[in-house]
Amino acid sequence: MDLFPIFLKIAARPCVVVGAGNLAEAKIDSLLAAHAKVTVIAPEARPRVADMAAEGEIEWLKREYAAGDLTGQFLVVAATDNPVVNRAIFKEATETNILCNAVDDPPFCDFYFPSIVRRGDLQIAISTAGASPALAQRLRKEINAQLPLDVGDWLTDLGNLRREVTQIEPLNEERKWLLHQLAQREVCGYESCPSRLLAREHALKNPLPEKKS
Repeated sequence: MDLFPIFLKIAARPCVVVGAGNLAEAKIDSLLAAHAKVTVIAPEARPRVADMAAEGEIEWLKREYAAGDLTGQFLVVAATDNPVVNRAIFKEATETNILCNAVDDPPFCDFYFPSIVRRGDLQIAISTAGASPALAQRLRKEINAQLPLDVGDWLTDLGNLRREVTQIEPLNEERKWLLHQLAQREVCGYESCPSRLLAREHALKNPLPEKKS
């Protein structure tokens, strides 16, 4: 099956996790990292999940899943230790057009949680379409070991410089070339940064056309 790889904005969107044990905790963390509005449904919870609820980070409904619990949700994670329950959740999600992930049960997933390498705003996601999470984790460790720790800070500076360039450079092939050149150079936040000087020098040679009044 071909998967459509996207990075999805779920900030403030309602997401529900059914289950609050080992399987669920990491998924809750992933959703919270993306600033989702998380509701957990489970009669019992691991201490850390209970602490999240006590601190107001999530809403915890202390009961078993019941049909209708997915109403109004954007996506759901079925993470109980009962495959029958997980598949019932997937069935309801499918019938109501809600994205669903049944943990460790690939045929009953609309999406998979990838292994992530993160440096600030930079995210590298690795998926094996559920075939071998262990391989995805091994590749994550290998990439993580090779990626400089400060690349996230560099990306922040690069993003700031890109915004400067797009404000002063006309939209053309030369701007595209310049942005690719800057992505290969060391960028810093200082005014005298060599990359900023290059960008400004290029802008002087290629000024934006004057707007007609």
